[in-house]
Amino acid sequence: MADWWRGGVIYQVYPRSFQDTNGDGVGDLPGILRRLDHIASLGVDCIWLSPITQSPQEDMGYDVSNYIDVDPLFGTMEDFDSLIERAHTLGLKVIMDQVVSHTSDQHPWFRESRLSRDNARADWYVWADPLPDGSPPNNWPAVFGGRAWEWNPTRGQYYLHNFLASQPDLNFHNGEVQDAVLDIMRFWLERGVDGFRLDTVNYYFHDKKLRSNPPNKRDEHLPYAVNPYDMQEHKYSKSQPENVAFLKRVRTLLDEFPGTTSVGEVGDSHRAVELMAEYTSGGDKLHMCYSFEFLGPDFTAKHFRSRVEGFYRESKDGWPCWSFSNHDVPRHITRWAPHSLDAADLGRQAVALMLSLKGSVCLYQGEELGLPETDLIFEELTDPRGIRFWPEDKGRDGCRTPMPWDEGEAPNGFTTGTPWLPIKPPQSLLNVAIQDADENSMLAFYRAILAWRRTHPVLSHGDIDFLKTQEPILAFRRTGPDADMLCVFNLSPEPHELKLTAEGAALDPISRNATLQDGKLEFGPNGYAFITLTDGKVKLN
Repeated sequence: MADWWRGGVIYQVYPRSFQDTNGDGVGDLPGILRRLDHIASLGVDCIWLSPITQSPQEDMGYDVSNYIDVDPLFGTMEDFDSLIERAHTLGLKVIMDQVVSHTSDQHPWFRESRLSRDNARADWYVWADPLPDGSPPNNWPAVFGGRAWEWNPTRGQYYLHNFLASQPDLNFHNGEVQDAVLDIMRFWLERGVDGFRLDTVNYYFHDKKLRSNPPNKRDEHLPYAVNPYDMQEHKYSKSQPENVAFLKRVRTLLDEFPGTTSVGEVGDSHRAVELMAEYTSGGDKLHMCYSFEFLGPDFTAKHFRSRVEGFYRESKDGWPCWSFSNHDVPRHITRWAPHSLDAADLGRQAVALMLSLKGSVCLYQGEELGLPETDLIFEELTDPRGIRFWPEDKGRDGCRTPMPWDEGEAPNGFTTGTPWLPIKPPQSLLNVAIQDADENSMLAFYRAILAWRRTHPVLSHGDIDFLKTQEPILAFRRTGPDADMLCVFNLSPEPHELKLTAEGAALDPISRNATLQDGKLEFGPNGYAFITLTDGKVKLN
């Protein structure tokens, strides 16, 4: 089906931490192949592979040195082909990360570009002369700390790096760069992938005039940020209007390969929902976008409603991809723990909410086990961001620790060697083997609710309308040609009750910690209700 992605469920695999088969402590492609049946058993539609291409691994693969070959750390191109073939046999699509806003400084393109101001790739990266006092051309900071400009004495210029100094930014104002990036995508599409997740998709273009960013408006009671990057409004260093034209070129390429898709990561704290809508509207740009709107600490009805309504207010025909966890943020079981007394209640409510929003869904490996964030000490860190900003920001390693597969002590079947990050007891005890044998486990629930969602197409494709409710109650209605469902969530550990006025209302058995009797809807902690409606009128108070 050409639009399988619309309302589809994507499962993110972080290869380093999924399954190791050679004992080096790092997951690999044969390991993913070995565990494909687990992914298929969940009932998802697609796998997203985090970076597997060649890299010095200074940012765990998000610093690419060769875009068209597999890093030996993960295996071979033959392993990749076998993985694609087996996944397709199981009915799973496969999309892969494309990290093209920047490369590694070990990439041949950059090695050539840095040699002189007049070589064939001199303008493939963002170079700028110093100011008269020798300082960088503007005030742009790097996401991982420090200035976004690194001095190159050979050229006598600075180059731009939005992340690490070893991750120089490509210059998308150069048409040859765009052509080269599209050639890379074509290579993988011809190899059989079903599309791409586009890393930092709004970072491709910078302001040609290199104007300095204005300060970010901050709460006067918060005089500083842990990371100076958060002290600016990134008006000129990213999210530039030229990006739209390039995304149209990406879509034109993808349209040559029917059934493929794209999902862009929008990293922008000021205009995330607006950019998501802009980048997916009109049917001639990206298929889907996600942002960090639901990847932070906010867990209120107002927050969820405002972001979803905001997206569809900006675009009637765009399409979002919602996620609650990924490889860049603390796991939501831990992040939202203050809003629950029981991690299991919170985990079930979270996936129920995500699967009932209008849009597609991205699950991060380990969510199906209810894994919490791993508590690491400084000596165990590998993430450059965490190392730089410790202890106020512990970085991203806590959500990247390996999957626990087998019973017993760590590393729980992940590797026969020493894992690159430790598996600690709270994660070890939630291993797949134990949960496979327990019909009441989180894993069993994920399988059940994903199967249930497939029997209710209105949740994948229907319209969404929010009802007026008071905190902590979130309520919305999903409607389609043949179905009408009310979805209500108690986003708190306290019990709540509501009066429901609706003819023919019936509580679906998948509901949890909720009862409906004589027009009274009662919720226990983190309870939620899916209610089928047979009459057009519904009221909650």
